[in-house]
Amino acid sequence: MDTEKRKEQLRTMFAKVVDHLGYKFSPDEELVDFLLEQEVNIEKEKGHPFCPCQGLTGEREYDMKLVCPCIPFHREHYDAMKRCWCGMYVHKDVDDPDSLMQISLKEFLESKK
Repeated sequence: MDTEKRKEQLRTMFAKVVDHLGYKFSPDEELVDFLLEQEVNIEKEKGHPFCPCQGLTGEREYDMKLVCPCIPFHREHYDAMKRCWCGMYVHKDVDDPDSLMQISLKEFLESKK
């Protein structure tokens, strides 16, 4: 399948999912385009559009939590950051994703204590 066509298909499909979760695509179109292209490449190789910023472990149960959009599996952490790890999605109220802080999982878990 043509990469550009598949990117548009993923964009349409993902937009429907993340909208219901209170997220949207980042306004950084260059970043979104790059990440969608990486997902198409990963999908061609691995069979699923895994998040391009996360390393796969080979453990199916864990790795399937990295299929994009992975927001439902990491919701609390992403809500704290108002974005997903790779930055393709941001909360609907975010206009400037560059102003958002990255919070490591360790920092997030420590803040919950």
